Amino acid sequence: MVKARKYMVTKHFSGVPKRTDFKIVEEELPPLQDGQILAKAEFISVDPYLRLYNSSKAIPYDQFSFQVAEVIESKNPDYPVGSRVVSHEGWRDYVILSPNTKSSDGLYTAYKLPDMQGLPASLGVGAVGMPGATAYFGLLELCEPQKGETLVVSGAAGAVGSLVGQIGKLRGLRVIGFAGSDDKVRWLKQELGFDHAYNYRTVNVSNALKEAAPNGVDCYFDNVGGELSSAVIAHMNPFGRVSVCGSISSYNEDPTQMPKATILQPAVVSKQIKIEGFDVTRWLNRWPEAFKELIEWIKSGKMVAQEHVTDGFDNLYDAFVGMLAGENKGKAVVKV
Repeated sequence: MVKARKYMVTKHFSGVPKRTDFKIVEEELPPLQDGQILAKAEFISVDPYLRLYNSSKAIPYDQFSFQVAEVIESKNPDYPVGSRVVSHEGWRDYVILSPNTKSSDGLYTAYKLPDMQGLPASLGVGAVGMPGATAYFGLLELCEPQKGETLVVSGAAGAVGSLVGQIGKLRGLRVIGFAGSDDKVRWLKQELGFDHAYNYRTVNVSNALKEAAPNGVDCYFDNVGGELSSAVIAHMNPFGRVSVCGSISSYNEDPTQMPKATILQPAVVSKQIKIEGFDVTRWLNRWPEAFKELIEWIKSGKMVAQEHVTDGFDNLYDAFVGMLAGENKGKAVVKV
């Protein structure tokens, strides 16, 4: 039998998640049944949605997230020993999986890591994983951008936002990004090719948009919410499109005292703006379509897939709260 370790969430988070909200539990895994595989985690993802969904979960629960793992024992001929899989089994070092069956959250229990064509396997929880699919479908399906239009991305230096901006440039858009530090602003402009980027903490967002988008904004990919988003939406053109991916500005706030922002309806109605939220599992069966194009872009050098890697299973909590604090540029991932 294999001894496994996992992180269990023992409390609902209040504000920034605390180390004491988690407990590392050891368990012995049972023998494999026909069709199952035993996999050892190599890379584990930390993402904002882990914070978002905490309040809706019954306590205690195993901390979910995506991971790339190597198959070390198999009773499934389609998943031989040595192959790699992606699952949503989260913060655990060993896991028994029944591939290609769907779990209660609508995701496949496990799927084969795409052919990375020499790219790092860690991208399977990043640019060639859920965040990449989120950027790809959230922008192209909901905003339906046209060449020459102007795109604004909030949370632009994060795992999803940094890809959204680059996809926008590849599709011929004028791209404006907002991030939380001057260093991230430089990175967006100098390495990712954003046309304009601003530190939302130090600029007046409305004035920045007047400078960078004098003819208005056509598409907005919203990772942040709050007053920043109100300012962007007020600056949008008639028939603008907003893809709402998240609202990280509010994730650590008291749910009974949520922050207030300027009302949106006057701009939405007068300019006939379309605002649509989404969960990327909507396009789950099409993820391979996104992965194929994302791999091609990264391999050809047209896209930068930046990673912020933390070493060690015992450092998952630190990586998580660091990501929530904005310490990462690109995708935050833990190497086990």
